[in-house]
Amino acid sequence: MGSVRLTLAQAIVRFLVAQKIEDEGEILPLFTGVHAIFGHGNVTCLGSALEQVQDVLPTYRGQNEQSMALAAVAYARARRRKQIHVCSASVGPGSSNMVTAAGVAMSDRLPVLFLCGDNFASRLPDPVLQQVEHFHDMSLTTNDAFKAVSSYFDRITRPEQILTSLPQAVALMLDPAACGPATISLAQDVQGEAFDYPESFFAERVHRIPRYPAADYQIEAAVELIRAARRPLIIAGGGVHYSGATSELADFSDRFGIPVAETIMGRSALLHEHRLNLASIGVMGGNAGNNIGEKADLVIAIGTRMADMITGSWSVFRDPDVKFLSLNANRFDANKHMAQPVVGDAKLSLAAIAGKLGDWRAPAAWGEETVKEKAAWDAVIESRSGPTNQELPNYPQVIGAVQRSAKADDVIVSAAGGLPGELYCTWKSIGIGTFESEYGFSCMGYEIAGAYGQKIANPTREIIAMLGDGSYMMLNSDIYSSVLTDNKIICIVCDNGGFAVINRLQTGKGGAEFNNLLASSKHVGDVPRIDFAMHARSMGAESENVTSIAELEAALTRARASDRTYVIALRTHPYEWMDGGSWWDVGMPEVTDRASIAAARDAQEGQRKHQRKGV
Repeated sequence: MGSVRLTLAQAIVRFLVAQKIEDEGEILPLFTGVHAIFGHGNVTCLGSALEQVQDVLPTYRGQNEQSMALAAVAYARARRRKQIHVCSASVGPGSSNMVTAAGVAMSDRLPVLFLCGDNFASRLPDPVLQQVEHFHDMSLTTNDAFKAVSSYFDRITRPEQILTSLPQAVALMLDPAACGPATISLAQDVQGEAFDYPESFFAERVHRIPRYPAADYQIEAAVELIRAARRPLIIAGGGVHYSGATSELADFSDRFGIPVAETIMGRSALLHEHRLNLASIGVMGGNAGNNIGEKADLVIAIGTRMADMITGSWSVFRDPDVKFLSLNANRFDANKHMAQPVVGDAKLSLAAIAGKLGDWRAPAAWGEETVKEKAAWDAVIESRSGPTNQELPNYPQVIGAVQRSAKADDVIVSAAGGLPGELYCTWKSIGIGTFESEYGFSCMGYEIAGAYGQKIANPTREIIAMLGDGSYMMLNSDIYSSVLTDNKIICIVCDNGGFAVINRLQTGKGGAEFNNLLASSKHVGDVPRIDFAMHARSMGAESENVTSIAELEAALTRARASDRTYVIALRTHPYEWMDGGSWWDVGMPEVTDRASIAAARDAQEGQRKHQRKGV
């Protein structure tokens, strides 16, 4: 077996280039891009190695480490975990700035490879610039923060260690059950050290994402539960998309007459026109999904971790004898709340269960009730989101304008704040896999970076980011990234004067308005307003301010015709919200001298009787 002498950094890059993936018969690169901000700890060694492979592994210059990593997260989601981006940053704050994005990838079960610069393994120059020293443990560095938000972590202090580390990182990122971010911490001196690597380490390797079948006894148990059910409800999560099981889900629902509610990650698994598609459920869900969920006697969770926003902190399902069946590639998720687990690929599991259900079908009355609830909620949506001359339009009205202009292959991107919830319960999916909301980690600032990452993955599609002024102020630099790289996105910035949805929670639980809206944060004088269009224009985007829904619709037409990133900003109402929603468990003060908080706590505790206790 031959060998080749390379530095650690050169070997990493050569290995990444050699990794391929088979996707529906086509062989594609597994790693398709690197987002990097260079500094000491990654520029001289890893940066030099990356410069040599720009024809096969392009590097995107980041403007902010967190946002570039969020773009990588969005790219992985857009590619349904089949292709991966790499993120590299320097020692200290450069790398630690990516921890939040790693948390997003970890929560959303998405693969990103983080190559983080680290201190000297030799410790001879210690302490180096930007090194945090721990008096009790000399082995600790800032990169240890990634351990809490990584599915895989390794610290490389010798060049030969990547022979075992990198293949394991790749295997984990492609494992449907364990998928998440992988962090490899690279001592900056070791990056330049050479080793005689075996040539076989760099041989082209074609990966395939495995589909694990569930055990026969689990399929049999699932069939028994479904046959006994009179009011079954499917909750479809992001795993339906990653498994490629959207058509199987639609057929399963049609054939057996089982209504479907989608999680936020699962939205657009079905088209809105699907007869039994309730779309939303839970804290931010519509009345249709929550009313059906309340009566369900069997909840079939598919590819979801059943987070509190979907379950209403486990208060939505109110049949005292309700049972849970969970189809999931991940054992941990499949066994939550004493569910009957079906641990395996969603596509295979649906097919196996369908094959054994025969001619069974849910009672017709259950399907008719679902259709009636869906029609009633659709009427609410239409009444709240139609054209209006309202001076300050609200979120449903803005969403309605975007909906009326939408094409079947548009991708709608949102994240934290008020817009995801309003979109979740009002958006009508006209294309499969077109609703992309980051709500696993609920990361403010994701929207623009996420749209940028989505565009890299879908260069021929229109990517529309919808965000509030709060998110824009947190992280907007990828407007410039999108212009710099000719990855055009459309951004709709709804300026409601601060963190309006948290203000809603604050006042809804009896508190006084404080430090959320700009008006309650300014102690003296008028609140200065921000010209978002002017700001976006300074970064090379086309932009405009609009003042009405009619102007927004006209601006959307211009944005679609533009060949570069286009930002549309408008003032929106800070106090008007969509109907619907379930109970949500939030901490409330047991002792207070404010009567409104005491009343809100009493009301909160009054609903706790509906909360399941985990069994």
